[in-house]
Amino acid sequence: MKYLLFTGGGSAGHVTPNLAVMQELRGRCRLAYMGTGGIEKTLVAPFGCAYFCVECPKLVRSLTPKNLALPFRLRAAQRRALEILQREKPDLVFAKGGYASYPAVWAAAKLHVPVLTHESDLTPGLCTRMVAKRCAHVLTSFPETAAMFSNGVCVGSPIRREIFGADRARARRKYGFDDEPPVLLVLGGGSGSRALNEAVNAHLEELLTRFHILQLCGKGNVTQSPRGCVRLEFERDMGSAYACADLVLSRAGSNTLFELLALKKPALLVPLERCSRGDQLKNARYFEEKGLCAVLPEKKLGELPSALLRLYGSATVRDALLAYRSENGTERILQEIRAAIS
Repeated sequence: MKYLLFTGGGSAGHVTPNLAVMQELRGRCRLAYMGTGGIEKTLVAPFGCAYFCVECPKLVRSLTPKNLALPFRLRAAQRRALEILQREKPDLVFAKGGYASYPAVWAAAKLHVPVLTHESDLTPGLCTRMVAKRCAHVLTSFPETAAMFSNGVCVGSPIRREIFGADRARARRKYGFDDEPPVLLVLGGGSGSRALNEAVNAHLEELLTRFHILQLCGKGNVTQSPRGCVRLEFERDMGSAYACADLVLSRAGSNTLFELLALKKPALLVPLERCSRGDQLKNARYFEEKGLCAVLPEKKLGELPSALLRLYGSATVRDALLAYRSENGTERILQEIRAAIS
């Protein structure tokens, strides 16, 4: 049985695509995961696989004394990853990006262990650019991204199979919603979005005249909910959350965007513009130009109710979503893994 070590973390977006691939390999390969003690450790726990904790420092992109210790902490993380890989001897390392994946990729390259990495965003992140030459292939969600690397291969985005197939009526009953009005699902990313939460709360009375609301707030952000509004810190059963939704308000992380496209859900995107390279803004504009979503800048969140109603009534976006041919990248990734370890 082949032994595959997955790595990636720092945010949920660098973990959930790994879970989609790991789910398909469960029982067919021996699996392990290397990450920090952050959100990835929690998300991987249900798999019951070996988890190797390596605390890799994150570069702070501003002048700060915190970066002075970075080279020493990074060297310690590299040594720890090297020790683990020397002992474990995996057949392949699959990296999903984020600063947490760098030590495993560096160690794998030192030991001549094959490495595949996947980049979800339209513009490659710092870690992807740093490790690209150490990888057999840089797998991407967007064809434009693959063209940036000599070893780039566009495979699409891996999508969790559990988001498909949930029953809409059963999902509505789960959250206590009636058949009418329509349901607005609010997604703020893995740790929630203060701006989205505050905007929804500010307009809650008006929004509840038109929608039921399922609001995923992030840890520590749940407040008392009026009738018609359900607030949760986090939802593992995203299949039900998506199934009950008629409209989605979300940040613009690539993984979420591809899930929304696969499920044909109209979405109003509010990109996180403070991202290091503007990746969410570029992701959102890419799909907006194709007529597949609407985009609302964060500075215009005061217009949230009218923007949501405009999108909900847009036949143009719904028609574009129905015509969009969505492909789950998981199978293509599995093909690349099989080729790398054969």
